[in-house]
Amino acid sequence: MKIKLRLPMKFPSPLALVLLAALLPNNARAQAVIEGRVELPKTHFAPVMNQRYEIVTKAGVLAPNPPVAVVYLEGSFSQSASPPVQQIVQTNFAFVPALLPVQVGTKVEFPNRDNTFHNIFSFSPPKRFDLGRYRSDEKPVPSQVFDKPGLVTLRCDIHEHMRGLILVLETPHFVTSDTAGRFQLTNLPPGRYTLKAWLSSKTTLEVPVELKTNATLHVSFP
Repeated sequence: MKIKLRLPMKFPSPLALVLLAALLPNNARAQAVIEGRVELPKTHFAPVMNQRYEIVTKAGVLAPNPPVAVVYLEGSFSQSASPPVQQIVQTNFAFVPALLPVQVGTKVEFPNRDNTFHNIFSFSPPKRFDLGRYRSDEKPVPSQVFDKPGLVTLRCDIHEHMRGLILVLETPHFVTSDTAGRFQLTNLPPGRYTLKAWLSSKTTLEVPVELKTNATLHVSFP
C-alpha cells in the first residue's frame, strides 16, 4: 500500500507579491480610464471635406480647423525606450495629419505623395530643421527626431499655404479628440496628476485629477 504525502501549499509572502507587481509592465498594472469632452471653439470657416482638418491662423494664433483638442496626462512617467515611428504625409498640397501629438524622442517621417517637390522646414525653438527639396521617390524618407518638448510649426518653402503642427509632449498618455470634443485615455496609472487639453498655440486648459485602479473618471473642459 502506497501512501502519498501532500505538503501544504506555499503562498507567496506579501513582500513577494509587492515585488512581483513592481516587475509587471505598466500596461499590466494600469487600469484607470479618463473619458469626457472638451468644449471646442467654433469652426473658423466651413469644415474641411472628409473631416480632414488643417491649421489656420488668426491674430497670430495657430489652431486646427475644424477644431480638435489634444488631451494629455501630465506627471512623472517613465519614458519609452523607443517610441513608435510616426508619419506626416504631404498629399494634395497639405500636411496629413495637420496636427500630430508625439512623445519626446519620437522619429517622424515626412513622405511626399504629390507629383512635385516639397521642402519642409521649421524655425520653432524645440526643433529647427530644413529637409531640402525632394520628390515622392526620395529614399530613405526624410525624417526628424523630436527630442525637446514644445510646439513645432511646419511649413513648405515652395507652397506657402501649407501649415502643420507637431505637439511634442513629455508624457506617453495623450490622445486627439474627435471634432465633437470627445476623448478617452486608457491604461493609465493610478495617482494624482494634471489633465490638460491643448486647443491652440495660445490656449491650454487644465484640471487636477485623481485616478483609481479599475475606475473611469469623467472629465469635462472647461
